[in-house]
Amino acid sequence: MTKPAPKRYRTTNWNAYNQALIQRGSLSVWLDTSMSWQATPRGKRGRTQTYSDVAIQFCLTIKNLFGLPLRQTIGFIQSLLKL
Repeated sequence: MTKPAPKRYRTTNWNAYNQALIQRGSLSVWLDTSMSWQATPRGKRGRTQTYSDVAIQFCLTIKNLFGLPLRQTIGFIQSLLKL
């Protein structure tokens, strides 16, 4: 039993097709300006935390949402913060 040949679609409007491909890669992320990235000092012994719990939770959510490895997540978050 042979498989039927897949249908081939013809692109007639290349401008719209190119814009659709560009928009498909678009990602919008809203960060609250009141979100503190730096951890507040706790007054306990030992090394102080660098990042707040909210910032760590945000990074882990992005990591799990997109299924990224650690280094890719770090690069992604750094690129978001540059915006």
